[in-house]
Amino acid sequence: MNAYAVGLLHDIDANDEILDYLRRIQATLDPYGGRFLVHGATPEVLEGPFDGVLVLIGFPDVSSARAWYDSPAYREILPLRTRNTRSVAFVLEGCGPDHDSAAMADEMAAAR
Repeated sequence: MNAYAVGLLHDIDANDEILDYLRRIQATLDPYGGRFLVHGATPEVLEGPFDGVLVLIGFPDVSSARAWYDSPAYREILPLRTRNTRSVAFVLEGCGPDHDSAAMADEMAAAR
C-alpha cells in the first residue's frame, strides 16, 4: 500500500543550507522509490490556521518511507532543513482503492 512523507514547513530561511538541502534530497529518495507529489506548495487553506508550505512525498509503502527517513544519506542533510525552518514531518499509510468510509464508520460504531 502506498505511503506518504509529509512536511509542514514554516519560517523558511532560504539560505545556502536550504539550497544545498534541495539540491541533495532527490538522491536520498531515489533508492527508496520516493517521489515528490507536492513540493513547497502554499495550500489554499479552507479550515483552521496554516501559514506555511506543504511537501508530500510518495513511497511504495511505509517501510520504504521510514527507511528513507532513517537512511544515512537523508540523516546527513536533515540538519540543513531543521536548522533553517520550523517544521513538522510525519509518515503515514495511504488508503487502498477499495477504501469505504461508510464501512469505516460502521466498524467504529461496532467498536464502541
